[in-house]
Amino acid sequence: MQAQKKHTLPKLTLIFFSLLLSANHAMAATDLSAQEGYARALAKNHQQDTDHSAHVAPIDKSQDFHGVFYGFLPCKNCNGIKTTLSLKQNNLYLLVTQPAKESSKEFYEKGKYTWNDENQTVVLTPRTDAPASQYQIQDEGTLILLNSDGTPMTGGRADSYTLRRSDSAKTREVHIH
Repeated sequence: MQAQKKHTLPKLTLIFFSLLLSANHAMAATDLSAQEGYARALAKNHQQDTDHSAHVAPIDKSQDFHGVFYGFLPCKNCNGIKTTLSLKQNNLYLLVTQPAKESSKEFYEKGKYTWNDENQTVVLTPRTDAPASQYQIQDEGTLILLNSDGTPMTGGRADSYTLRRSDSAKTREVHIH
């Protein structure tokens, strides 16, 4: 009987430790799933109580205001200036002007534009050392050229400093009157 106890004791010990280890693994899996459930419930509860507007990216309205604008602006030394302003989605612009003279050449200006929501203006900043220019946004399809100080043009032809977006004007051609 003594011999049988000698052989049985190590087997029982081995079985006991095997059961203990497998039970520990099952408890660990249960604990892990309980912790995950608790973390999900905590996160859901936290999301309901938290105002996420503080870390939402601000909306850049200049990305919505783009297109090609055409107009025929007044000129002191010529009959007028044919103007095309292209505002691109990546805040870059191309301004093409051509005085109404025989065989006059087109002038190109490239740069960046910014949207000033406070005074409803688009500010064009050229790549060169030329001064910036400003246009007041009358509506989604109309821009009005402003003086260098940002004030509206004055005089009898003040309403002639207007550029219209191509889709609102329904044409690329600008008529001289």
